[in-house]
Amino acid sequence: MVRLTFALALLVFSSSVHAQASGVQAAEDFVADYHEYAVAADDARASAAGAEILASGGNAADAAAATMLALGVVSPASSGMGGGGFLLYYRASDRSVTVLDFRERAPGASTPDMFVDAPAPMPGRANGASQVGGLSSGVPGEPAGVVEMVRRFGALPLSRVVEPAERLAREGAPASSPTSGMSGAFADQMKRDAELRTWFPRGADVIPEGHVIRRPELARTLREFGRGGFDAIYRGRIAREIVRANHAAGGIMTLEDLQGYSVAVREPLRADAMGLTWVTMPPPSAGGFTMLQSLALLERIPEPWRTGNEVRYLHALAESWKGPFVDRERYFGDPDHVTLLLAEMRAPSRILNLNAIFHPALAMPTERFDFPLRRNEPEIVQPEDHGTSHLCVVDAEGNIASVTTTVNLPFGGRYTAAGIVMNDQMDDFAREVGEANAFGLIGGAPNLPGPGKRPVSTMTPTIVFQGDRPVLCVGAAGGSRIVTATQQVALNHLVRGMDSREAISAPRIHHQGHPNTLRSEEFAPLSEATIAALVARGHQHETIGNVATVQAIRLHEDGRLVAASDPRKGGRPAGR
Repeated sequence: MVRLTFALALLVFSSSVHAQASGVQAAEDFVADYHEYAVAADDARASAAGAEILASGGNAADAAAATMLALGVVSPASSGMGGGGFLLYYRASDRSVTVLDFRERAPGASTPDMFVDAPAPMPGRANGASQVGGLSSGVPGEPAGVVEMVRRFGALPLSRVVEPAERLAREGAPASSPTSGMSGAFADQMKRDAELRTWFPRGADVIPEGHVIRRPELARTLREFGRGGFDAIYRGRIAREIVRANHAAGGIMTLEDLQGYSVAVREPLRADAMGLTWVTMPPPSAGGFTMLQSLALLERIPEPWRTGNEVRYLHALAESWKGPFVDRERYFGDPDHVTLLLAEMRAPSRILNLNAIFHPALAMPTERFDFPLRRNEPEIVQPEDHGTSHLCVVDAEGNIASVTTTVNLPFGGRYTAAGIVMNDQMDDFAREVGEANAFGLIGGAPNLPGPGKRPVSTMTPTIVFQGDRPVLCVGAAGGSRIVTATQQVALNHLVRGMDSREAISAPRIHHQGHPNTLRSEEFAPLSEATIAALVARGHQHETIGNVATVQAIRLHEDGRLVAASDPRKGGRPAGR
């Protein structure tokens, strides 16, 4: 029970920090029209880095890589070279869509029971062995992902792509409101690391907003990365420093783990729904599956929920997510290591069974949406991503990059190597079958740790098409709320008829099946009458700071690119 209380406290704290960030930004800043190219990220400096690369002759892949690297400098609580993520890339020349999976991988010495009875490495928040320190870190994937996206799709040399991030690290960048807020929550743990300790003014227990953080060691690493690519990070000096720092923090990573890392190329998930084609992330993310299942269920509901009555719309959304989240709990794991039953889960007959449970005026217990594909399956719930960043890029040629990246909990494992904030992505594995993690979520066998495995994710980078024309790049950051926020903003844009400002500002809800609670936002609150009507339908209700932070670019038929960076985190787009 103590763990669950902490989980909710951290969730609310994280949401509140992001909500507060929006207060320092003028409303007109978060949406902008462009005609040549556009970048939308959750920090204006990262968006500017991507736009700089586009102005220098780079394409969407180059700009996405530059934006991602810059985010690692200015938003270190959420992302960076010590983490990993996913790229969904549309190449206009042949209309192809490719997924690059650069999710972190478990070290080769990992075992399914490695976190059973493992002692907490240090006091403080989120202090389990899977959440802080060396044992919490998977093999970083972001540097390999950057190399692969630039090699496969880019137009500029890697050395040029890293320049904006290297400059920010060398010259220093003022701390944002989210960075400041998160530092106050984890200061004691951060100060145990020699690099992170330098980010705090002498005697301070929080990094003040606007305080300039200079990262010369990271700048050096970025320069070497620009010159040497994959080998600079995964072999040689930096690799040795990663292993040394990981072991000093209690980890098990080896040089062989780093040298053996590879990016996986995957086929995206696709579905036609509501007159549109939705292209999104496949496993090991469960986000794309959850969204497509929800859309399939919503299309079959015989009720005019899409426009008009807000209560009907929100009720339908909440109910449509319950079944997909239960399937995620039971079945999802690394597709390279476990057999996934995607075809069975997406079968029309099964969707019809789920639809038969839907009641237009009553919230159903989550268990009613549970249709096991095999007999005697235990009830299991997977961990979730926490701190993440999303970005969208559209270039002048029509190429599109939708990228989500993360170091997991704020400031990852709260230690550094070669200036890099190392992830604590091992917490996205199940720690033990049947045991709740610090967020009150119970683990299942498909997602237990194992050598080289990638943990289940909720990240949902998405591109939506109308016919053969891309009309929306969208994605979000914010744990299990990533998919529900992404879907709502996409529906607002393309189904509910909102413009970009309305679509990204509108109130959002979240429901993930377990707990059986509908959550709404403090940032964009529902009316008391709406909440009362939802409760009258049987929904348990809880208010949180926000339902994730979304980045989106709407591609209009007349050539306009309308980019929106969610005001919930204070981002701002850039372009021309």
